[in-house]
Amino acid sequence: MQIAFIGLGNMGGPMAINLHKAGHTVKAFDLSKDACAKVAAEGLAIAATAEDAVQGAEAVVSMLPASQHVEGLFLGRDGAAGLLQRIAKGALIIDSSTIAAATSQKVAKAAQAAGIAFIDAPVSGGTGGAIAGTLTFMVGGSDADLERARPLLEKMGANIFHAGAVGAGQTAKICNNMLLGILMIGTSEAIALGVANGLDPKVLSEIMRRSSGGNWALEKYNPFPGVHENAPASKNYAGGFGTDLMLKDLGLAQENAMAVKASTPLGGMARALYAMHSSSGQGGADFSSVIQCFLKR
Repeated sequence: MQIAFIGLGNMGGPMAINLHKAGHTVKAFDLSKDACAKVAAEGLAIAATAEDAVQGAEAVVSMLPASQHVEGLFLGRDGAAGLLQRIAKGALIIDSSTIAAATSQKVAKAAQAAGIAFIDAPVSGGTGGAIAGTLTFMVGGSDADLERARPLLEKMGANIFHAGAVGAGQTAKICNNMLLGILMIGTSEAIALGVANGLDPKVLSEIMRRSSGGNWALEKYNPFPGVHENAPASKNYAGGFGTDLMLKDLGLAQENAMAVKASTPLGGMARALYAMHSSSGQGGADFSSVIQCFLKR
């Protein structure tokens, strides 16, 4: 299948590479030349523009930072036409960005009017999952459109959940990421407390991992340097999932909570803490660097 892949960051790049390795013809694009160079080194074709990438594409996969980027890409902005005017009728858009559900619904409505199918399919699993092809996809869209997308999703992920209609995937994702942000803070507090009392962070982490406090961060993404060799914490918090991206997702969760009048006090507190961490200059560091707020200097 001929696929356009737009957005080649820490998550998008490995996802595009896995589609290429599966035998699909992938034409990729990103505004970052460095990101393009990384996937080009794996044999992928690089388009000069997003418009060039979608020419002749049967499927378009997008992995962008925020709602405004997705809306601008497909619907256009500042007088420039969006990609919906360039994508072939009958094609399928798979948007794996984490954005507001309302934005997914807006783009999907415009795509439908243009004769183009659309699903929102945000992911979980981190950069490790993106590289290994073991991501979890949370899909919003029709049954038929999901089945069209499934052969591609299966090359990038190990778990595919149909959350409901368009936008439902985004809602599931912000619920997941709100929980992730909260548990990373709790895990960081607990490790910092143990370290302040002289405990070995590796030993303490293993005790908690095998006890009732066990969670994903302790299992695969420990925030203390040196506990997990391949975690961002052991690479000076480089790569991974940035603090500002977590802050964005927690903001989406709070906006949604206000819209439906749901009570999310811990989500609100987590957002405030990541905002403080970002303002201290750590916005580009992996979100697990939030442990620095608790460790004694």
